[in-house]
Amino acid sequence: MTRRGWGALALLYMAGVFWLSSQPGTAVGLPSPWDKLAHAAEYAGLGFLLARATGAPATAWVLAALYGASDEVHQRFVPGREASPFDWLADAAGGFVGAWLGRRRRAD
Repeated sequence: MTRRGWGALALLYMAGVFWLSSQPGTAVGLPSPWDKLAHAAEYAGLGFLLARATGAPATAWVLAALYGASDEVHQRFVPGREASPFDWLADAAGGFVGAWLGRRRRAD
């Protein structure tokens, strides 16, 4: 797949994250620490897609972490949702893992 294709998938994924974050209340309702694992897994997917799209894992990680921060701010305005720096840390950690897994090797 081309970088443009990976970029399109990343944008669709980001739209899905935004839509899920727009749902009032805690739709998943997972207790801690499972909610942090869910955040990390969600952003690992984003980090992977962004790494494939950009070809630069460090850039992908920064983009995923910034999107995670914007998502936490967004959730402050959604009824029944809350913003948490710990959720953002889980987002950033997941983004790092995903970006590392999505890095392109020489043979790609």
